[in-house]
Amino acid sequence: MTSHTSQADAQTENAPLRANSPLEDAIRKFDEYMQGKGFSENTIKAFRNDLKILREFMDSSAVLRQINTQHLNEFLDWLQFGRGKPCSAKTLARRITTLKVFFGWLHETGVLGTDPAEAIVQHSVRTPLPSILQDDEVNRLLRTAQDYLWDRKKADARPYLLVSLLLQTGMKKSECANLLISDIDTSQPNAPEVHIRYEDPRYRHKNRRLPLHPNILPPLRQYLEQYKPENYLFECTPRNLEYVLDEVGKKAGIKRLQVGFEVLRWTCAVRDFRRGMPEEQLRQKMGLSKVSWRDTRDKIFRLAGKG
Repeated sequence: MTSHTSQADAQTENAPLRANSPLEDAIRKFDEYMQGKGFSENTIKAFRNDLKILREFMDSSAVLRQINTQHLNEFLDWLQFGRGKPCSAKTLARRITTLKVFFGWLHETGVLGTDPAEAIVQHSVRTPLPSILQDDEVNRLLRTAQDYLWDRKKADARPYLLVSLLLQTGMKKSECANLLISDIDTSQPNAPEVHIRYEDPRYRHKNRRLPLHPNILPPLRQYLEQYKPENYLFECTPRNLEYVLDEVGKKAGIKRLQVGFEVLRWTCAVRDFRRGMPEEQLRQKMGLSKVSWRDTRDKIFRLAGKG
């Protein structure tokens, strides 16, 4: 009896979604979809929780084809006024995004003929903008990093290499810390590249090759000769790299903000956007999913004076 029951459960789990499938089955399949597409841990956790609340609100026997726009608007009203603990504007906006992504996925995959979340009005919430460097500050930062490179008494190539890499690629701190020496492809001196890799298959969409300016090669060679790393490009802690950026920023006379990985990542993105880089190319360069790109795109537009 137990074996027959477990076989039936397995068949139910593997059965394709249809319009008359229970909401709970769709939520489970969507969870698998998010993990397969490499959604960030935070996004998966948030979407999972939002859909759990939707499941609690809906009738336990509800099937997908029975859920319409009115039900979803009633759900959102309940979140604000009937649940007993109203959610913030930011949380409400994210929960609307959850509904749009979830039901949009069901519609795009052919499970539902129409998307009940399409007509829901999104409540945009403008989160604080990140800090970026102005052009004159970028120039001062690079000149100061170059001073370390050319110091006759105690030359240090690491500050210039680090600052240049971040301003050219906009990579994250974790990505920079995990760079291997072999990830810098110098086989074509006029078109060097850096390969950003993720071992976890959930984040394969973040794997990318980014072009580097050829002028980075001399300081790279100087750095490798000076520090002699064996495996990772920067064989020190991420905190150490933060100290390097902070010190160069202070020596460059940048007092209104602390120079760090996030500042240089956003500075790179805004400079690329202002130079006319297509949005899809910029999204891929930053290693972002289409869901994460929505908020990032808005911030880049505002930072660039377009929003």
